[in-house]
Amino acid sequence: MTDTADPFDPGVISDETAAFNRWLEDELSKIKPVHEVPPELTRQARAEGRGVFPQAGPCEGSDWIIYPAAAGGPGRARLSQPEGMPRGTYIHIHGGGWTLGAPEQYDSHNQRIAAMAGCRVVSVQYRLAPEHAWPACLEDCVAAMRWAIEEFGGPVVIGGESAGAHLAALVLLRLRELGGLDAVAGTVLNYGIFDLRMTPSMANWGRRYLILSTPTTRWFCENLKGPAPDDPAVSPLLADLGGLPPALLQVGTSDPLLDDSLFMANRWRAAGNWAELAIYPGGVHAFDMFDLAIARSSQARQDTFIGQCLTGGSPA
Repeated sequence: MTDTADPFDPGVISDETAAFNRWLEDELSKIKPVHEVPPELTRQARAEGRGVFPQAGPCEGSDWIIYPAAAGGPGRARLSQPEGMPRGTYIHIHGGGWTLGAPEQYDSHNQRIAAMAGCRVVSVQYRLAPEHAWPACLEDCVAAMRWAIEEFGGPVVIGGESAGAHLAALVLLRLRELGGLDAVAGTVLNYGIFDLRMTPSMANWGRRYLILSTPTTRWFCENLKGPAPDDPAVSPLLADLGGLPPALLQVGTSDPLLDDSLFMANRWRAAGNWAELAIYPGGVHAFDMFDLAIARSSQARQDTFIGQCLTGGSPA
């Protein structure tokens, strides 16, 4: 599903989006690419609200909760609640190339989801690379998901952005093996990386720095220290996707990971599942973190999808 007849036509990119992309590329040209900076320095800068991303937390109204951790894991998550009785639970997994980011930095976004979808939002703190090798981050997310299902029951929707979307897809595959998938009503996969071999759009992008670049993504993947990238255990695009819940996939046309969402949406459907693909003309990687019309459109579609899944309505 797209909002324009041809979202890949450069002529349909709004003036606002085009101006933002020029501003962003200029701002990023003034600093070192993230793959040339020690991770701890970038983490500190983001925690202090420095850099191009608008600060989105921590915010009053979201609190830390503790749950039984995976072996060696933190066992912590950030909880945002709606007014009134929650319809269900949205499990959020943040992005950052498995290396950066923290759940409290998404408080304002998750509070919006809680309010608009009428659900509690549990944003998982997972161990970051390269200090913690694969599969530490996945084990933390699986532990949080299984605890949430046991603690709150269904329905549950799981989702995330970028590396968070990657982990969300792998959590679903793990739940299919372990049990518990029946409680999952849907998944939101925003501009995820689903093939660590690199899809053509990612491999051919080059050094142009718009949040991501080919060297930056290669660095993130190396930090993960996972199995070979052609292993379905780490590249969910290559896995058997049968029996998975309805999915909303969203991506912009100026995102190096464009092919990941295009390919995954079709593989999701080919496996017999329901999937909606929303493509945003000119959207860069993580475009929905900024104050843009296409970001508001993406957020509204996500909030509606989560609410429909949690109330038993058809997302189609």
